[in-house]
Amino acid sequence: MKRGNMFAALVLGGLGMSVGLADSTIHYPETKRGDLVETLHGTPVADPYRWLEDDVRKSPEVRNWVDAQSKLTADYLKAIPQREAIQKKLTELWNYEKIGVPSKHGDRYYFFKNDGLQNQSVFYSQEKLDGPAKVLMDPNTWSKDGTVALGSISFSDDGKLVAYAASEAGSDWTTWKVKDTATGKNLDDELKWVKFSGLAWTKDGKGFFYSRFDEPKKDAQFQSLNLNQKLMFHKLGTTQAEDVIVYQRSDQPTWSFYGNITDDGKWLVFTARTGTDARNRLYVKDLSKPLTDAPVEVVDNFDNEYTLVEGMATVLYFKTDLKAPNGRVIAIDMANPGRDNWKEIIPETKEALRGVGFVGGHLIASYLKDAKTQVKLFDPAGKFVREVVFPGIGTATGFDGKPSETETFYSFSGYATPPTIYRYDVKTGETKLLRQAKVKFDPSLYETKQVFYPSRDGTKIPMFITAKKGIKLDGNNPTLLYGYGGFNIPMTPAFSIPIATWIDMGGVYAVANLRGGGEYGKDWHKAGTKERKQNVFDDFITAAEYLIAEKYTSTPKLAIRGGSNGGLLVGACMAQRPDLYGACLPHVGVMDMLRFHKFTAGRYWVDDYGSPDKAEEFASLVKYSPYHNLKPGTKYPPTMVITADTDDRVVPGHSFKFAAQLQYCHKGDAPVLARIETRAGHGAGKPTAKLIEEVADEYAFLWKVLKMGE
Repeated sequence: MKRGNMFAALVLGGLGMSVGLADSTIHYPETKRGDLVETLHGTPVADPYRWLEDDVRKSPEVRNWVDAQSKLTADYLKAIPQREAIQKKLTELWNYEKIGVPSKHGDRYYFFKNDGLQNQSVFYSQEKLDGPAKVLMDPNTWSKDGTVALGSISFSDDGKLVAYAASEAGSDWTTWKVKDTATGKNLDDELKWVKFSGLAWTKDGKGFFYSRFDEPKKDAQFQSLNLNQKLMFHKLGTTQAEDVIVYQRSDQPTWSFYGNITDDGKWLVFTARTGTDARNRLYVKDLSKPLTDAPVEVVDNFDNEYTLVEGMATVLYFKTDLKAPNGRVIAIDMANPGRDNWKEIIPETKEALRGVGFVGGHLIASYLKDAKTQVKLFDPAGKFVREVVFPGIGTATGFDGKPSETETFYSFSGYATPPTIYRYDVKTGETKLLRQAKVKFDPSLYETKQVFYPSRDGTKIPMFITAKKGIKLDGNNPTLLYGYGGFNIPMTPAFSIPIATWIDMGGVYAVANLRGGGEYGKDWHKAGTKERKQNVFDDFITAAEYLIAEKYTSTPKLAIRGGSNGGLLVGACMAQRPDLYGACLPHVGVMDMLRFHKFTAGRYWVDDYGSPDKAEEFASLVKYSPYHNLKPGTKYPPTMVITADTDDRVVPGHSFKFAAQLQYCHKGDAPVLARIETRAGHGAGKPTAKLIEEVADEYAFLWKVLKMGE
């Protein structure tokens, strides 16, 4: 018996055969429906659930609604006999040692490791790669429930100090502290109200640059707009109140700043951006001069991307899309930084350039070739040296290091290939296996295929399909289709326990590489933004139709899933084609496209979505906004709307309003539920225990509504 069938037997054995029974009538909690109608650009727009935008921490009325919905959902899920076996299987597979890609700082190596089921991964250090390791930071000791997480880290040049960010309950707000790596003790320095910031140390390790917002008004930190970010310098041993403002633009409250320092410590390079697009102004400051001196404004517009790669003496290398939609590398000599003197180092190719590092005297360029990783090495003049060879369809991450070090590390994995970590010698090209994950999962039983299908306008869209080898194409396979399609973010093959569990359950897992993502460069991204956003939904709908036409699955067996922008994707597609899917799982989605820009980080997203305040962009937004396009009397697919009560990226009011409207409009017996996690945010830093429970709930829901095992 194959593993997928074994799992079906495990779930069904001894638990009864109730999965195929029809749902009894669900009695949804009564939700107050208001009569608010606003006229926007001459169009009347109803918003009957505006009150559900109120912060759940402060509104007893919203809290009562959340509690009632949570009880309904919990009762429904508890009644599914297979849920316990699914959670047990998830826990079994999840319980393996996970070790991250190591990095070297000073004379020690550092890496994250999770023994298996720890809520948060632990940060370790070691003198040698094969030597004993000691704990430097264990976030599991920071809270009883594992909801305080370790975020970004940044080492001083000599590795003696490390700055680290901690976040609570999944919030984007972080508090930065500094630790002595030898003693493990914290310094007194503490920085608050930091969000969407890097941290760059001076060469002497006496301070660093970072970005912060002003302290929000009391009780407004989780919903108020994030404006007026400032680039700051913090000197060790001083209070945050003494930090120096390096750059701010009070006349431009929507500008955000991100700073880096070249490896030689000579140049502070920082960018100004207004949204999520890779379009930035570029500033450079000579750190041998006083901080109060004005920076050199190298680029004075928001037309293109300029991302620092590294600096050598007066020459700075940048990744840019200037005259190169797929990306290239240029050099700017700060002795003569005018645009006419810029020099091309690595030309644009037909593959999308996603990132560039400078390690061991080589430029390491990471490309996407049909959504698969391709890595090439070049010398500083741009001469091709070699390509890194990978063992199949997958994603490679890592390749960090210093210009003076010749070793770097990377991890390679695929949908059915657990991660393997390699040491790579930049000078010789030698690849050495360092660590291989040992999961209770046999990759040889599964395969990933890449197909290309035509979207509605004829555009060829790639899709990865992962399933058991030799699967029958009879239209009866439970299939989970995932998509994102936004913000220049590519969907590339990578291993995860939820995916491994799904295919082990006998399911098919498909990922469509939709327009709006970063799979094929700037033009591909722009083809799925603003008034072209419907292309993304068309790409996803035709992916579902392809899977049905090719008999991988059928409507009653097909579920769609996506998170954040992908939650918007699922919400919009189920509103447009409720007849096409057997189940829908929108996670933390942007569901009200007419008010997203009024909360926390929402204003950044106008780069992709357009602004509801502009009449021409409002016209396209109102056509697909999930909340506004649910129609009363419609039979919607079984749906579980998933969010978290402390999400301060996509505030939970989006999902609350969508769920309420869905329950009001829905006709039929199929369940339309809301699963609302507590003390969790948009997803980052979520404890392992919560992750397992959430996936178990999703898969139990799908097992029942897709009638798996029948």
